[in-house]
Amino acid sequence: MFLPSNPKPLIILMKHFFTLVTATMAFVTTGWSQTVVDIVVESEDHTTLETAVVAAGLVETLSGEGPFTVFAPTDSAFANLPEGTLDAVLADNDLLTSILTYHVVGSTALSTDLSDGMMVETLNGAEVTVTINDEGVFINDAQVTAADIIADNGVVHVIDAALLPPTPASNTVVDIIVNSEDHTTLETAVVAAGLVETLSGEGPFTVFAPTDAAFANLPEGTLDAVLADNDLLTSILTYHVVGSTALSTDLSDGMMVATLNGAEVTVTINDEGVFINDAQVTMADILADNGVVHVIDAVLLPPTPDRIVEASATWTAMPNPAKDVVTLNGVNPSASLALIDMTGRTVREFAQGTTVLTVSDLIPGTYLLSVGDGVNIDLKKIMVQ
Repeated sequence: MFLPSNPKPLIILMKHFFTLVTATMAFVTTGWSQTVVDIVVESEDHTTLETAVVAAGLVETLSGEGPFTVFAPTDSAFANLPEGTLDAVLADNDLLTSILTYHVVGSTALSTDLSDGMMVETLNGAEVTVTINDEGVFINDAQVTAADIIADNGVVHVIDAALLPPTPASNTVVDIIVNSEDHTTLETAVVAAGLVETLSGEGPFTVFAPTDAAFANLPEGTLDAVLADNDLLTSILTYHVVGSTALSTDLSDGMMVATLNGAEVTVTINDEGVFINDAQVTMADILADNGVVHVIDAVLLPPTPDRIVEASATWTAMPNPAKDVVTLNGVNPSASLALIDMTGRTVREFAQGTTVLTVSDLIPGTYLLSVGDGVNIDLKKIMVQ
């Protein structure tokens, strides 16, 4: 056996070797570990992420067996968020948890496991997109600046931007209208009336949605007239909306249902189908996140005031149809005079004793000429050309 003339260096080397082995055995025996949380906590560049993980109550989860892949935004990545965003997120635990879990994959994904175009599902439920090109590796729009930091329960990749999960696709009653090829006119009307935000709210709403064909069946000029008058448009549209969820199974024959307009619609159910006033329901129970939509084949027009009765034959209004003026004959000089549109809204009042009514500046369409004697109101249809 060969022995060196001076065995002291060998003895020292062996001593260090056995010390290292002993330390390793102690390390294994004591069960010391480094989780993905430990990597974040021990990093000087991830104090904001550490704060967020603690605030969201995810320390125990991410210290578990895993395995996990964590895309870890640096402090500067969080600092680059729009002003006020980080404070708002930290103050909303549900939002914070949603964002943080969008940075975690429930498996170990090393850099060698990633490929260009890969879609990876996160603990949030949404997916991130992997892009690999000449500039580097990207998770969505965030570049990986340090990869494959191995933990006992997974791996950490450092990224230079915070990942924001996609906003869930909404399915409100407005979305149903907008996405329908048969409701472009209703969509235009809802936008013009400024009701998009209202009907995109929590609701719940029931919308009786007339088709484009239903609007096309209105008398000529009526739709243009309605779209040009925001108050009238709003009155008509809100007459199509109920402030609760009314499924087809909730409706019964003869039911009166109050609308957001304040007036009621009447439900009729017979052998021919389900009707809302005189409009037939052609498609029912299209469910939305904030209510339900029923498609109908006619436009609903709010009722005229109850005080109006049919006209007597004691007076006349000529010519009818009229283009410029309407001349009255046989009207009591003390009677009140007014023109009412087909929604029951008074559009013009005339002085008592007026016998010639100017209509040339009115939008063409059908109006109701009312003559009141203080007790009843006589009504006569006037066509303005």
